[in-house]
Amino acid sequence: MISGLYAITPEQADTARLLRQVRAALAGGAAVVQYRSKSRDVALQHEQASELIDLCHAFGVPLIVNDSLRLADLSGADGVHLGREDGSLRQARIVLGAEKMIGVSCYNDLELALAAEAGGADYVAFGSFFPSATKPGAVAAPLDLLQEARKRLHVPIIAIGGITPENAPVLIEAGAAAIAVISGLFDAPDIELAARQYSQLFSRPASPGRWLH
Repeated sequence: MISGLYAITPEQADTARLLRQVRAALAGGAAVVQYRSKSRDVALQHEQASELIDLCHAFGVPLIVNDSLRLADLSGADGVHLGREDGSLRQARIVLGAEKMIGVSCYNDLELALAAEAGGADYVAFGSFFPSATKPGAVAAPLDLLQEARKRLHVPIIAIGGITPENAPVLIEAGAAAIAVISGLFDAPDIELAARQYSQLFSRPASPGRWLH
């Protein structure tokens, strides 16, 4: 079950630097790492994914590959995250098998999330909940979507988009089992400290009426 800080890697051609960044996030408590790369250098992607798998597993944390089912399969990653144009959930399950995780981006569409859950997704992601530097043109998702989704879904719900330690609590209160962060984590002057700040939000006592996963 996914819960806590879901760290999404920045674009980084320097593999050694990327590993240092992710190590700091893991040391700070990241519960899941997603390797996200838009590079056309297939060899670099495979090198980075393979190195990140070893690093994440040393911390007991899964490594998910964004977009590419082929890379997820070839690298031996713990799963894949699929966007709207990244292939079918059914195909991903056939290729990866029952033990790997498959997440699906559902943007601001609860019906899409319900269909993903019915199709065997292990978690769904909604967003963007706040303006995002990584995806400035991303579709906006309202807070009450999380509340309604928590009532109707039985898989973990991930919130994404412009999340900071200051605005994250409202998403967790509304029903997010995890928060996905890129720039708010990896652009921080101290990545480990930032990861710890995000992670600690999930260890706070529940307030009255809080949506619990």
